[in-house]
Amino acid sequence: MHPALASALMPLLRRMDPEDAHNLAIAALARGLAGRHRAAPSPRLRVAALGLEFATPIGLAAGFDKNARAIRPLAALGFGFVEAGTVTPRPQAGNPRPRLFRLAEDRAVINRMGFNNEGLDAFVGRLAALRPAGVPVGVPVGVPVGANVGINKDGADPERDYPALIAAVAPHCDYIVINVSSPNTPGLRDLQSEARLRAILEAVAAAVPQRPKLLVKVAPDLSDEGLCQVVDTALATGVDGLIVSNTTISRPPGLRSPQVTQAGGLSGVPLRPLAQQALLTVARHAAGRLVLIGVGGISTGADILARIRAGASLVQIYTAFSYEGPALIPRLGRELLAAMDQQGFATIADAIGADLK
Repeated sequence: MHPALASALMPLLRRMDPEDAHNLAIAALARGLAGRHRAAPSPRLRVAALGLEFATPIGLAAGFDKNARAIRPLAALGFGFVEAGTVTPRPQAGNPRPRLFRLAEDRAVINRMGFNNEGLDAFVGRLAALRPAGVPVGVPVGVPVGANVGINKDGADPERDYPALIAAVAPHCDYIVINVSSPNTPGLRDLQSEARLRAILEAVAAAVPQRPKLLVKVAPDLSDEGLCQVVDTALATGVDGLIVSNTTISRPPGLRSPQVTQAGGLSGVPLRPLAQQALLTVARHAAGRLVLIGVGGISTGADILARIRAGASLVQIYTAFSYEGPALIPRLGRELLAAMDQQGFATIADAIGADLK
């Protein structure tokens, strides 16, 4: 199936319960039914970051393919990189349904999924099956692959669990993300505090000194002081980058959907200003010492270029993809090139941090 045809079916999926539609989409992708985008990205979009080469800075955020079931088909759609997870040590069902809500009027989503996933063993098994032994991870897939790790709701010991998760996924991915910012696991966001985060990262460094590049994903709801503390802690403990940001528990003014009262993390267009400002705060304090990935409310090429100018080397999308499907990715590429032409950037690398200079 051509990606444009797959996207043409999106209105039918939007008539379904959101979680059922998502599960159907993953099943279809895993069977290769979404097709592939055959045109190579423009060389102007190449990015070198985290010791890796990215044909385009546009990646898929964690949360879409929690169980690493469709990494290769997702890569074939034109993403520059794919991040799977969040995976926890043990399988868990997550929060009761319904737990995923479309705010169609706002081009947004609220979720309180609660790290529902099949657990580490199934996740690692699928990652290991993607490549022969000894072959660099991203080679057979075609793009770099990230693994996003988190802790179980019950019986968790962060200083024990994060190092164990990272040791397990390390041989099978190109980079790893520590998720301490989902709002849907009680107490998880408390791990962003300076003392707790430092303890986790020091435990990781001691237990897994040889590993792929390591990033931390942060919430947009932290204060400027809190964001700067995360930067300092990351720099002090050998972290390579930050993903800014996760979903927000705030509800920006002007939301029109009746689903706005649902509890959970808000993503999509209304998150864009908050995520952009959080990225700027982090980028100014990091001053080029960390690789930054911008996430939250990105739905146009202009949005992407704004994150790049604010200091991100790469970006990720999720909610816009859930609304538009595979045709979104080539559209974003075209719009990004047009925005670069308009703003005078020959390559995307030239734009990184332009607003900070």
